[in-house]
Amino acid sequence: MTTRRLSRPVLTLLVVLFGYLVLPMAMTGTALALPEIGRDLDASGTALQWVVTGYMLAASSVMLVAGSLGDLLGRRKVYAAGAALYGVGTLTASTAQNILVLDIARTLAGVGGAGVMAGGAAILATVFDGSARTRVFASVGTVAGVGIAVGPTLSGALVGAFGWRATFLGFGIAGVVILLATRLMPESRADARPRVDRPGVVTFIAGLALLMFAVTQGAQAGWGSVQVLGPLTAGAVLLVAFWAVERRSDHPVLDLTLVRDRRFMGWTLGAMSTAGGATGILVFLPTYLQGAGGLSAGDAGLIMLMTTAPVFAFPSVGGWLVGRGLPARHLVAGALLLSAAGNLWLALALAPDAGPARLATPLLLIGIANGLVLGQIDAQAMSIVEPERVGMASGLLNTARGGTGALVLAGFGAALITLVESRVGDRASAGEVTAGRHPDLAAEFTQAWQITVGTVAVVLMLAAILVRHLLRPRTVPVAVPAPAEPAPVQHAAEPAPVQHADAV
Repeated sequence: MTTRRLSRPVLTLLVVLFGYLVLPMAMTGTALALPEIGRDLDASGTALQWVVTGYMLAASSVMLVAGSLGDLLGRRKVYAAGAALYGVGTLTASTAQNILVLDIARTLAGVGGAGVMAGGAAILATVFDGSARTRVFASVGTVAGVGIAVGPTLSGALVGAFGWRATFLGFGIAGVVILLATRLMPESRADARPRVDRPGVVTFIAGLALLMFAVTQGAQAGWGSVQVLGPLTAGAVLLVAFWAVERRSDHPVLDLTLVRDRRFMGWTLGAMSTAGGATGILVFLPTYLQGAGGLSAGDAGLIMLMTTAPVFAFPSVGGWLVGRGLPARHLVAGALLLSAAGNLWLALALAPDAGPARLATPLLLIGIANGLVLGQIDAQAMSIVEPERVGMASGLLNTARGGTGALVLAGFGAALITLVESRVGDRASAGEVTAGRHPDLAAEFTQAWQITVGTVAVVLMLAAILVRHLLRPRTVPVAVPAPAEPAPVQHAAEPAPVQHADAV
């Protein structure tokens, strides 16, 4: 691999860390603006949820391709292109006058976010190695934790003081800053540069996007409708075609040996599960607190600090535990069980009049669980991948994480709408309830929340068991020597017959 290193790699680290600060901050912060966006643009239900879901769907669909293209075309080039798209999409979102334009702009920003997230991890993996790489990824986890923690509070303050457009304007300007700073970074790519796997790129992006689009439409159009079954079937067919294309390609966008690597897939499942345990709460709980609890955006943001603040503090704790000899697989499994306990506790504690004291323990447990493994999973997964495939591996890991987040958002929102509809009898009214517009139906909204987060808790328990199994150490068969042939039994010589004198 040919890599032109800067004499001051710390500049590269700072640029990448800024991206890992801004993008998670924007993701968690946007949820605080949803109720005001809905009132301002007269939107609710799936159209309103798409402000968040569209971003994550686009990001997760393109993440794998962005990582692989970075290996081939240049990781800095892909990172810069991602920053440009993110900035343009987010600045456009700040000026949107209807929900359709806002959703399209957010989807474009998600495509750009894929380049920033996948490209950033791959760049760091090529600039740093050994123990320095482990420390760098721990710092990535810490900075991303800061973004997740500060996002709701900052966005809540911006929304309360200046309106929701100010949130997107600020994050759009940050995207432009990232783009300008990419000139400080080194360029790197794999030694071999085969042509781009276009059939793989097309089938993967289209298949995954259609699949997740179908899930997002389920609650709005009905799970048996043509609008859902059509994209769902087409997406499944395209993903099967993608698998067949990659098996026969000599330059695949996804090397299937990564998928067949038990330990890499164990880390990937760990990333997916930890994302799934918190994403729905980070995005939808602020709307519940404002709609059912009657809180302001700023007050809801402060309560969300109980989940996001631990994500700032605990990545270093996770690194310290692993450094002191705790197997990383035990750390991940334990974090998943903590998240399961937090979700289950939240299901029991949630109520329209639940104050910070009542919500503190479950939200803290979920935040601590996320913080413990943030950065650790990426460092462990990258350590078992060859340098030439770090972009692909980073793309796959972030695709799995982001795809899970998008599916959880779609499934979480769909579950809330479906469960509320079963109680109020009308899908349109259910969409308005989940958008925080009917505080008189807070009891129905609460029951839907309790069932949904309880289900998440059960899934996390099962994931903890499976992750621990996949990450078990490889066992080397010990050769057992064959048993020796038994030695022949040596019989004592028979005594000579006694010679009697009369026989002579």
